[in-house]
Formats: sequence, structure tokens, C-alpha cells
Amino acid sequence: MGLDSDGKKHLRRIGHGLTPAVTVASKGFTDPVRAEIERALTDHELIKVRISVPERDQRRALIDAITAVTGAELVQAVGRVILLFRKADQPDPRLSNLLRHGG
Repeated sequence: MGLDSDGKKHLRRIGHGLTPAVTVASKGFTDPVRAEIERALTDHELIKVRISVPERDQRRALIDAITAVTGAELVQAVGRVILLFRKADQPDPRLSNLLRHGG
């Protein structure tokens, strides 16, 4: 998948105005959370996820698990919020954050 630095910069610019679509709470990366992240990535391609885990090492492990399972690429991680990208096969212009915000 691998985005270059210009591609990541463009995605960060679009992602700046987004609000987190999913929150991963203390129970971690459960099946319902995985399903919701999958749905959000399929619909929107670029999403923010809030990880409400206080320990940095646990957050890093969750980020690694999320990207491995969903096939999404980590665009940015700032504090407890991450920006994920996964290109959709058939993006919906009404839902895709890339198409709606000039991607």
C-alpha cells in the first residue's frame, strides 16, 4: 500500500477537520470495534479513531493490531487519536472523505 510523504501530507490535511468515527475503550480491540472500524473504512476511506487507553505501550500495540487486521495504513498518530486510510474498491462519493474533501 505504502503512501509517500506527499500522499500522507494530503491525507493529514483532509483528516484535520474530521472527528473520530470510532473509539477504542478499555475493553480494547473487540469484534464489534473491529466491525465498526471496517465499516467506517469501507464507507469513508479516511477515518480518525480515538484510543482511550492511558498506557503508551498498550496504545502502540492496539494501533499495530488495528492496522494488521484491517489492512489500513496509519497516516498519523497524535496523542490518543490516529488517522487511518484504506482505499475503497468502489468509493461512494456521498460518503468518501477523500472524494468529498478534494481527494
